[in-house]
This record gives sequence, C-alpha cells and structure tokens, in this order.
Amino acid sequence: MKLREVGEDKLLDQLLPRLPLGKTVVAGAGDDCAVIEIFAGRNFLVLKTDCIVEGVHFLSGADPVDVGWKAMMRPLSDFAATSALPQFALITLIASKQTEVEWVRRLYRGLRRAAKQFDVSIVGGETSSSSGPIVISVNVAGFVERARWMSRRGGKVGDDLFVTGQLGGAIKQKHLRFIPRIAESRWLTKHFSIQAMMDLSDGLGIDLPRLARASKVGFTIETENLPLAPGAKIGDAISEGEDYELLFAISPRQSKRLQRAWKRKFPKLALTRIGQLHQTSNIKHQTLPGGYVHFQQPS
Repeated sequence: MKLREVGEDKLLDQLLPRLPLGKTVVAGAGDDCAVIEIFAGRNFLVLKTDCIVEGVHFLSGADPVDVGWKAMMRPLSDFAATSALPQFALITLIASKQTEVEWVRRLYRGLRRAAKQFDVSIVGGETSSSSGPIVISVNVAGFVERARWMSRRGGKVGDDLFVTGQLGGAIKQKHLRFIPRIAESRWLTKHFSIQAMMDLSDGLGIDLPRLARASKVGFTIETENLPLAPGAKIGDAISEGEDYELLFAISPRQSKRLQRAWKRKFPKLALTRIGQLHQTSNIKHQTLPGGYVHFQQPS
C-alpha cells in the first residue's frame, strides 16, 4: 500500500497512537501544537514544527522573501490556534548546491521580518545539501497560560462555529502573505470561553471534520454564509486550503455578545457564524468535499 492510497489523516491514525508520551505531555501529536507541563502551576511550554517544500507550498519562481515569511508564519498560525505566544525559532534549510546565495539571503530576510512581527528570536537551526527541492523547516517554542490553552478537542453539542476573515483567498496569493491570528486568538481566550479552536491550513473541508472528530461530535455547515474572499466561490472556500484563519466553537449563549464585542475590537476583520456542532453516531465518516490532503494531491 502506497501513501497516496492512505492519505495524511489515516497515516497519522496508524503512527500517532504508538508514539511514547511522558506524564508531562498535556497535548501531543495530533493537535495544532504540542503542549508540555514543565513546572506544576506554571505556564505550559508550547512546541510546533512545520515545513514548506518547493513545488508543494511555493513555486520555484516565488519571491524568496515571501517564501521566508510563509515558512515562519505557518507554525505561528498553529500557535494562534493554541492561543499561545511564540518566543524562539530554529530554522532548517535543505537546498541543492546550485541554489543562489542571494536567494537564501532574501529567504532569511523574509524569515526575519516574520519573526520580528511577533517578537520571535531566531536562535539557530541547521543547513543540509540535497539534490531534491528546497525545503525550509521552522521549529517554534513558546508558552501559554493554563487557563487559556486551546485545542481542537473541546467542542460540545450545540456550540456555534465561527471563522475569522475570508475563505478561499489562496487563489489570490494570500497563502504567501498572511498574518497569523495570534492577537485575535489571545483576545478571544481572555474575554470568552472558547470550547475548541484550530487554524484553517488544509481547507475547511478537511479541518472542520478534524475538529469535529477530535471533539467527538458532528457538525452542520451553512455554506451560504461562508465569508468568501474576492473572486472566490463556495468550492474555493471549502477546498482551497491555506486560509490560515481561525475556526472555533463557542456556546451559543455567548455568540451575540461575541459578535458585538468583535466588531468593536476588530472592525476591519470579519467574524462569521458558519454552522453548529451536533450529536452524531457516525463521526469518523462525516466529511466535507475538498480540502488539501497530503500524499493524495496530484503532483
């Protein structure tokens, strides 16, 4: 059996249960970030690694400054999903010996700009030669307060589902120039009881079912209410991926207060109710069409 026949989620279902976990692990592989308890009563340590690959996450003709920006911001979007604050990053660059030095310099300019946006210190990393495509891997460490840590596992039956911003924007190159919703996430967890949250990186069609499965609930979605990016269609909003917006669940008792407060705090950023979580007897198989599935996309 080949990876293309399995896909990312089914592969991880086979691998993750066998990983060793110590007693201090609050959330391991399978959530947006790993969360570790270092000292009792203190903040949780948050860890995340992500990579981008030439030909998969960016084209060879892309501006390397944009590539560096994206490489740093992808793991920071997972920090937003966890409502965590990033602090340190390690960069691994894998490239062929034919790669232009100026390309790498511009890549690091993008990495630095993105890190500076969120006061992240780049403290080291690794370089390696390869005959294959360029790969940039970014490892980020930071923290989150115990009371504000978020995961995709806490959704409850009856919760309203919200998304920030607009969906389907990858077709307009948003995937190279996005800003993770860390500020918005931190505000949400300070002022509201968010039940579950994740970022939309593989598309609503993949990520919403993941949140539902993790929370052991089902969902309904109101496709006519999806907030579309300019030029995007409903199918793009569901399946394009790389929106890097927040998807979260909250009790309907708080929904109206949330929407009023959000308009005051973030008047230029949309917040849209797109559906609800509900009880289901078939959570493993509830899906939406589309979304990006690693190992199953055409090359």
